Amino acid sequence: MALNRKTLIAQPMKRELISKLHSTLEHLVLKESSTGTEFWLARDLQKVLGYVRWANFENVIRKAIVSCELAGYAAEDHFLPVDKLNDVGTRPARKVCDYALTRYACYLIAQNADSSKDPVAFAQTYFAVQTRRQEMIERRLADSERLNARRKLSQSEKVLSGLIYEHVDDERGFSRIRTKGDQALFGGVTTRQMKKRLRVPKGRAMADFLPTITIKAKDFANEISNFNINRDYLHTEAQIAREHIKNNREIRKLLGRRKIKPEDLPPAEDVKKIERRLSSEEKTLPDETKRIAPPVNDRQLIFDQVGTKSEARE
Repeated sequence: MALNRKTLIAQPMKRELISKLHSTLEHLVLKESSTGTEFWLARDLQKVLGYVRWANFENVIRKAIVSCELAGYAAEDHFLPVDKLNDVGTRPARKVCDYALTRYACYLIAQNADSSKDPVAFAQTYFAVQTRRQEMIERRLADSERLNARRKLSQSEKVLSGLIYEHVDDERGFSRIRTKGDQALFGGVTTRQMKKRLRVPKGRAMADFLPTITIKAKDFANEISNFNINRDYLHTEAQIAREHIKNNREIRKLLGRRKIKPEDLPPAEDVKKIERRLSSEEKTLPDETKRIAPPVNDRQLIFDQVGTKSEARE
């Protein structure tokens, strides 16, 4: 089996892209003049998130509004319909519908958008943190990447466990085969020895303390094993074990070509702590976000952007 570096894992978001997206969204932030409430315009956000057609993006907004209401918050506090003039070159400017969006609204839109797009993945983190410094965002992106990798590993292990039980009809077969795969990936170091090295508490999974690269390596080995078990109809424990060991060895070779020895990598933060921290940030986000108060007199929303004053009609 020939594996290359690109096959193993999707690369983390590049710092250049993070800097560009951070700068763009910071430039687009507006402040309601009388209250200081920060907000973004939906049509500006549409472009950043990579949506070409407004109709498609408006569908995402509608889903976000439903999410807002299901969470128990008034959508009108976070999604304020506004009209603005759209400059179309030499032709007269025409009025188009738009939305003034709070940070919470933008976060919900990002959560309901296509997360395979890098700008969407970035926006999910950008709008979740109260202090939008780039270093804070980079750290949260890394935390999210590790948490998602751990969840994906759990899914591929569940599939592998089901296949082993289906073909071998032994509830303990998965544990034995996974242990052999781990030993192949970690260069002969057993799961028990790795747990000791990583100082894994008793009763906890080793994967909860592995760095992201190792979690993804284990997941990829599982995916190959799952595919080949079905394709080649491997139906004995010995056959499946040989397949899983081979796949883990191949991935170890690939890591070795990048001078990475998974058994020598230091332990990472408990993924359960990361999950609790991110969950706490998401729960407090709606209460931390200032609401947009709809205009009541001249029906104009007055706001500041980069030192200039502008207005949109509600």
